[in-house]
Amino acid sequence: MLKDLKIRNIFGILLGAAIYSFGFVHFNMQNELGEGGFSGITLILYFTLHWDPAIMNIILNIPMFIIGWKQFPRREFIYTIIGTVGVSIFLRIFQHYEINLNLQNDLFLAALFAGVFVGIGLGIIFRFGGTTGGVDIIARVANKYLGWSMGRTMFLFDVMVLVASLLTFLDARSMMYTLVAVYLGARVIDMVQEGAYSAKAALIISNKSEEIATYITEEMERGVTVFHGYGHYTKQSKDVLYCIVGRREIVRLKSVIHNIDPNAFVSIIEVKDVVGEGFTID
Repeated sequence: MLKDLKIRNIFGILLGAAIYSFGFVHFNMQNELGEGGFSGITLILYFTLHWDPAIMNIILNIPMFIIGWKQFPRREFIYTIIGTVGVSIFLRIFQHYEINLNLQNDLFLAALFAGVFVGIGLGIIFRFGGTTGGVDIIARVANKYLGWSMGRTMFLFDVMVLVASLLTFLDARSMMYTLVAVYLGARVIDMVQEGAYSAKAALIISNKSEEIATYITEEMERGVTVFHGYGHYTKQSKDVLYCIVGRREIVRLKSVIHNIDPNAFVSIIEVKDVVGEGFTID
């Protein structure tokens, strides 16, 4: 089981845990902003009972680990433990070596940075196959036994935690800033998981497809896939080229296609992530 673990994934999960914890301590805790999930519960316990979030994060997740042992594949379960324990360790470190950023008078800025740091941290953890336990495990159980989508379960849990935060330590103003942070964090998580490398895909239909494909392959050093298409209106068979290029290369690609065949039909498609040779593999 341990031989299936990858050092790269473990490092990535710990890096994400460090980024997440830094934002949690320096923007959520320092400025009394709430959070969803189990992190939000630890904040309620911290601001009402002064219980350490680093310790409570582990205690709250112990029952989740027991449940998760049966719900997660073994490697993913170990990554989840690494992510959860890593968050607690870094929470303790950053509380001990805390930096006073003095943003109490600018909660909007604090909410923005809280969302960015939490989003980037969790996004990296998820991208490397880990989780931080908590609601992720509850959502899997609800999906398996109740048929609820994981998104629905996590949303409902977050709503309950935020309402509880409003009834305990948050005022209406801080709640609104918390909602900004939570929303931004969710968007950043999606962005990180979809990949930092975005690109453009092109579908090209031309009478000079061979010349265009040769240029893309030899001059731009990008791969081209050829599909054999058939025009319903013209009743003619034509090759359809498909290729993916970086954002900065799309202008060059369109210019080349136009120079070779001004009548070529080109469809540009947004690509949010690319994995494979030429992009993530040399």
